[in-house]
Amino acid sequence: MAADLAVTRALVIPAAELRERFSRSSGPGGQGVNTTDSRVELSFDLAGSPSVPERLRTRMLERLGSRLVDGVLTIAASEQRAQLQNRAAARERLAALLRAAAAAPPPVRRATKPSRGATERRISAKKRRGVTKRNRRAAPDD
Repeated sequence: MAADLAVTRALVIPAAELRERFSRSSGPGGQGVNTTDSRVELSFDLAGSPSVPERLRTRMLERLGSRLVDGVLTIAASEQRAQLQNRAAARERLAALLRAAAAAPPPVRRATKPSRGATERRISAKKRRGVTKRNRRAAPDD
């Protein structure tokens, strides 16, 4: 499974920059959970990676700041019983996280105001409603 990690069409993380650590999982597996190292920790040094362009790196570091420890992003996967499935799940989660962090910011919203016709229709509807309510009132006894 030592293949490169494709995040986007333009961004591919080489397999040499990914670090995998294995440990015993607390998840499903019965007696096998005590002997097999099925938990996977996948680490990627975002701050020091030469494969991430500088413009993307600053955006990603800013967006993932709370998840980074010394510029390193770590994903743990222990949902599956098999180590191979956990490795695939960790790689997919890392790719999804990096893809979301690298996404371009949404366009800035331009403030608009209602047209004159819309404003006039709103005011006239309010006046009609007010007249309807005024007609429901009982006439004061004089």
